[in-house]
Amino acid sequence: MQNTTAPKTRLPSGQAGENKALDYLIKQGLVLVARNFSSRMGEIDLIMKDRDTLVFIEVRKRSKGNFGGAVASITRAKQQRLVKTAQLFLQKTVKTPPSRFDVVALDGDDITWLKNVIDEM
Repeated sequence: MQNTTAPKTRLPSGQAGENKALDYLIKQGLVLVARNFSSRMGEIDLIMKDRDTLVFIEVRKRSKGNFGGAVASITRAKQQRLVKTAQLFLQKTVKTPPSRFDVVALDGDDITWLKNVIDEM
């Protein structure tokens, strides 16, 4: 007898959160450059263009506001890894455009987009 149960098509929570953030940012006029850029230093969830500015985006998802919510989960060490990874990405570009770091926080059904959250670039 065959198993007639349909396969699960559910995305892992992180990927589903990134998809939701990506859709939101595209509706705001940003253009996707790269997704899940990885280096030995870390990973950047989304890299997008906001007009002439290159935006490195960290997506944080929390189902509840426990422990300060999604934004509070970005530690100083995580910020340093993001900066180093972004620098590696920029080394591969011919011309270095203005850039910034944003966070898209998904707390339950709420989306919060925080611009220019790290001042090290």
